[in-house]
Amino acid sequence: MSDLLPDGDEVRRAVKWVSDNLQDEPGQPVSPLVQKAIFKFNLSPRDADFLIHFFSQRKDEP
Repeated sequence: MSDLLPDGDEVRRAVKWVSDNLQDEPGQPVSPLVQKAIFKFNLSPRDADFLIHFFSQRKDEP
């Protein structure tokens, strides 16, 4: 079924999954969640890099 989804949908799902987990438990480290999301959503190396950079930039914001 995931073959029918548009490109990038897995990345959106991964961002939402990590964000939801961070809302549920704000104090937890981001890096392990991002790593779990990469495998959970079977992200390509390019998409994995995007996810890593997206959340590394977010934690640097005030």
